[in-house]
Parts: sequence; structure tokens; C-alpha cells
Amino acid sequence: MAEAQSPVGSVDRALLILQEIGKHSRGVTLDELATRLGLPKSSLHRLLGALKHRGFAAQPEPSGPYFLGTEMLATAFRFYETMDLRTLVRPLLLRLSEEFTETVHMAMLDGSEVVYLDKVEAVRSITMTSVVGGRNAAHCTGVGKALLAWTYPTDEAIRAWAERYGPLSTRTRNTITHPGKLATHLDQVRQRGYALDLEENEYGVRCVAAPVFMGRTAPVAAVSVTAIKDRMSPARMEEVGNVLKRAVAEKI
Repeated sequence: MAEAQSPVGSVDRALLILQEIGKHSRGVTLDELATRLGLPKSSLHRLLGALKHRGFAAQPEPSGPYFLGTEMLATAFRFYETMDLRTLVRPLLLRLSEEFTETVHMAMLDGSEVVYLDKVEAVRSITMTSVVGGRNAAHCTGVGKALLAWTYPTDEAIRAWAERYGPLSTRTRNTITHPGKLATHLDQVRQRGYALDLEENEYGVRCVAAPVFMGRTAPVAAVSVTAIKDRMSPARMEEVGNVLKRAVAEKI
């Protein structure tokens, strides 16, 4: 699908410049930016001048390379320090709940547990242990495994996490409690792009979850769609997982 045309070309070009500068921790020259972005040097120089004026770009030495400016970094940090994650993500939860007519959760990782930040009950809701503000073990929930897989992205990191918080509790006969098996399982989660809870936390309940990154390398939260086993066949879980993965990537 072709990329949509930006409604304001000059703003779009300025944003592309910032994105490109952000890829180069040692700075990038005017010539390099012109080549990479396919922009004339004259218009590129004017846009860089405006970005420098507002502190979003910096050029420590005349004719030297460009870096992201302090105001760019300060704006990002201010946003992350004050953002209301629940407000930002809730429209997505409502849309997913309406689309699948199932209960949807958002949770964050806290040590060995997940904390539920929000929950949208479906009309045909089911009884679950999850409540807003409540906790569950991370290793046996969909949201928990989605968070663990990318927060601890190697087998060694997962094993160290399991050693720190182990022994891992058993909730059902399907719960994965062996650190090595959990590490292998979470590697599969990363390859697939979403996590599954196959009655590992509660009998009769299945869940599909995907991580929410908000521009960070580790997820700040995870979103899940939960239903009874009869409404979550393997084919249905794959469908939900692909939609969920795409929706999180597009909207957040």
C-alpha cells in the first residue's frame, strides 16, 4: 500500500529530517542528509535553520554535523514523565473489545507480576481473576509473557529473571515453570509478535496479548484479548494475534 501524502509538506520534511538525525548518534552532515532524504541542500538548510532556532536540532560547530537538539530530548522526556498511559491506550481497548466482543486488558510489568491498568468488559463477559489495580504472575499470563519477551529479550536474561523471582508458581497444569522452557517459549513469542495464554493462569480461559512500546526499546505495557476456551480456537487466536499486533503498531 502506498504511503499517504502528508497534508503539510514542509512539516513532513522537517519530521523526516529529525527522524534521520536521530539515527546517527555521532551526527550527520548536510551532504549526508541531502543524499539520504533526497532533498535539495538549499531547502534542507532552511529547514535545519528553523529546527536549530527551536532547539530541535543542534550544530555544535559551523559547517559540522547535525545532532538532535536539547529541546527535542526535553520534549520527549517531559512527555514520558507526564503521560497518562491509560488515557492514551483506552481508545484502542474500546475498539478491540467492540471488534472481537471480548474482554480486553492493559497491564504493565512490576517485577514478577503484572499490574492491570485498565479493563474493558465485553457484553458476554466471563469471570476472571483480573481487576484494575490487581496483580497476576507474569509468567503465566498473556500480558505478562508479552512484556517479559521483550523486556528480557535473551535466554540468559529470562533465566536471570526466573532465578531472581523463582521458583515460578504453578497456576494450572499448563503453566510453564521451568526457566529453560520459559526462555524457549518467549523466543517463540518474539518471533510470532504476540503471546498466548493457553489456560496457563485460569482453566477455561485463553488470551492473546501484544506489547505496547510507545517508542521505547522495552514495552511500557501490554494489551490482551481474553475469552473462554470455546471462543478461542487456535485459528481464532491467530486471527486475533495478527489484528492485535497490527493495531498496536499502527495506533501507538
